[in-house]
Amino acid sequence: MKSKFLALLGSAVLSAGVANAGGFQANLQGQKQIGMGHVGTGLALDQSSIFFNPGALAHLRQNGIQLGVSALNAKIAYREPAGGISEAFTDNPLSTPFQVYASFGKEESPLRFGIGVYTPYGSSVNWGDQWQGRFGLNELTLQAIYIQPTVSYRISDKLGFGAGLIYSIGSVNLQRSIPLQDANYAESGIELDGGASGFGYNLGVYFQPTEKLSLGLTYRSKVEMEVKEGDVTFMLPTSPVVAGQFQATQFDAKLPLPANITLGIGFKPTEDLTIGVDVQRVQWSAYKSLRFDYNAGIRGEMFTESPRNYEDVFIYRVGAQYKVSDILTVRAGAYYDNSPVQAGYLTPETPDADSRGVSAGLTLALSEKIDLDASFLYINKKERTDDASKSGGVAGTYKSVAYIPGVGINYKF
Repeated sequence: MKSKFLALLGSAVLSAGVANAGGFQANLQGQKQIGMGHVGTGLALDQSSIFFNPGALAHLRQNGIQLGVSALNAKIAYREPAGGISEAFTDNPLSTPFQVYASFGKEESPLRFGIGVYTPYGSSVNWGDQWQGRFGLNELTLQAIYIQPTVSYRISDKLGFGAGLIYSIGSVNLQRSIPLQDANYAESGIELDGGASGFGYNLGVYFQPTEKLSLGLTYRSKVEMEVKEGDVTFMLPTSPVVAGQFQATQFDAKLPLPANITLGIGFKPTEDLTIGVDVQRVQWSAYKSLRFDYNAGIRGEMFTESPRNYEDVFIYRVGAQYKVSDILTVRAGAYYDNSPVQAGYLTPETPDADSRGVSAGLTLALSEKIDLDASFLYINKKERTDDASKSGGVAGTYKSVAYIPGVGINYKF
């Protein structure tokens, strides 16, 4: 019983960062690309190439600043295992992943410098404190911000290379109930709150053999997010016997955000039509277990560890844009994202399943120097039933959807 309690305690803290990545990964790094199913590795569209392919950045002949934000509205439904009749629904607050990019260099120079600040992971999940799985999770808020200075070099009109250093900062706050009651039958609880940081890099090559065809290949490294001295707060009965079993006040943990390899193809059958296809390999197998080390004992234990054993997966994307006029460009796209979570390892933070996404977008040229972008992405995850026997999660059936409008502005100089 004690080992099961500790597994529940440890499993629900930072695993949400990984669940967000495999599940509601914030694939929202550029408004133009969102409108095209988030393709962009084989294209040189705008300053967001800092994220999508640093090698393409030097093929942009104008300097620019780009700002964008999306409104992530995610909903999750839960139903008890077979034979149960209870249901639960999340009441998630609105999340706002954003992106900021800037690039600069002399007009005819083959060298371009850039910096990007974006949020590849971030969402909020609120199940409340009355649902059946409250001993696994009540509420979670997670955010990770990547800061990426970048350099790109155009070897020729056909070939470019680029590289960026990633510094990631983030935070996590988790609240869950504990199966202990005081004299008034009020349940106990725990809150874990901490900041995390890590380093990585982004490499890209861009090749345009003809005016109609372009190719891109990128590698984004694993980022090991590390929490040091996060705060542990218990809400417990006043009994000194019980309080003496929960002495931890701080925790340390590490979470691998996985490496990605992406191959992209761009094709322009006409001057006004651009088609993009991306195939992305996400190396989730780096996430084998989740361990928490405490500065004092929790029911006699100084650490907890729970298995994850995620699998490497592919994401397939396709999108297109069409220039209707000098003022208006329209876009559409779709993607299929395989889940890295094996059977028995599902958790309630962001219950993951294979995802289907469809999107649309447009650009309005307000002037020669200013463009306005807009996008909309709809994500529908397959319904998934899992016994959570290996993760210490909450068994049942989950269904998730998300609605994500976005807007951005570009200034070219």
